Amino acid sequence: MIPTIRWQPCVSHRPDEIENFATSYFGSLKSKILLIAGAGFDPRATSVARLLAKCGDLPDGLFIKEERPNPDPELVRRAQSNLDLLSPCVQQARLLQVDVFASDGAVVGGRSVLKELDAIDLTPYSDIVIDSSALSIGITFPLVKYILGHSDQTKQNVHLFACDWPTLDRVIQPQLADRASNVHGFRKVTELYSAVSVARLWLPQLAPSGGQALQRIFDEVLPSDTCPILPFPSVDPKLADRLLAEYLQELESTWSVDTGSIIFADENDPLGLYRTILRIDDERRLAFEALGGSLLILSPLGSKMLAIGALMAALERDLPVYYVEARGYDVDWKTAPNADLKNSSIRHVWLAGDVYV
Repeated sequence: MIPTIRWQPCVSHRPDEIENFATSYFGSLKSKILLIAGAGFDPRATSVARLLAKCGDLPDGLFIKEERPNPDPELVRRAQSNLDLLSPCVQQARLLQVDVFASDGAVVGGRSVLKELDAIDLTPYSDIVIDSSALSIGITFPLVKYILGHSDQTKQNVHLFACDWPTLDRVIQPQLADRASNVHGFRKVTELYSAVSVARLWLPQLAPSGGQALQRIFDEVLPSDTCPILPFPSVDPKLADRLLAEYLQELESTWSVDTGSIIFADENDPLGLYRTILRIDDERRLAFEALGGSLLILSPLGSKMLAIGALMAALERDLPVYYVEARGYDVDWKTAPNADLKNSSIRHVWLAGDVYV
């Protein structure tokens, strides 16, 4: 029996549909809206807030500031500038300062943000909007899972927005933690086997300059097989070729990947990747049923759009998500694109609420 698909069909909106949707839907609401967004240095931090501010009554704002050790003063300055721009876009603003690392170096960002959310009453809001544009994976994934769990009880509408800006991503380089870790709230690899061992298939999302992070994840999860996710088509038509050249050694030697095992995912279609992951999970579930079972492991790096697809699949099938947290960021602001969001794109996925019976 093939499992049902939660988001089939799924209500979503492409970048060219965003303004019309926001104006027609949020502009007509008479109830309260809560916007949850990042308040970091990333220029995308203000994109969705400014969009909603033009659509009628201002929402309330819950802004998450990710605190990392010894931050670059320039990044701190830019984060404060973004926070100053966010405040006029909401009626009431609340700032959550979340420590991503504990004093002993352990990654605690996801656990910390959920602890903060437990103290907040979300029931007055008919719609909760999550903007993942300026939030890290370690914060976004637990946050969305928590809000969806809350919505299952309250039947609130849950919206996930993401502003993708590939040219900006290339100039933001993370200072990686020493080892990979699983995203808080999602299954660990070791939880699924004790007496028997499952066949572990790793689905890493290839991104420029991500080789060091992916190698640390590989060493942590020790997969049986690897099927890399290659963004194609993408905004940059030559990106796939460059990634294949960059990861040639890993594909041929370390991961032992043949060409038929590469997953091509449209960089602007998170739902396509979501359905592809579910299809692979269904096929392997049947194939390995008599051999101890199968387990898919996700590592969404790079495109925020594709990360949404990985998140939806992980939520539906309770899949492990592994990544390497950033202790800080190096940004080449001289080569960074202008912060007018002209070349960025916003996508919306309606995760729960009135549109689903």
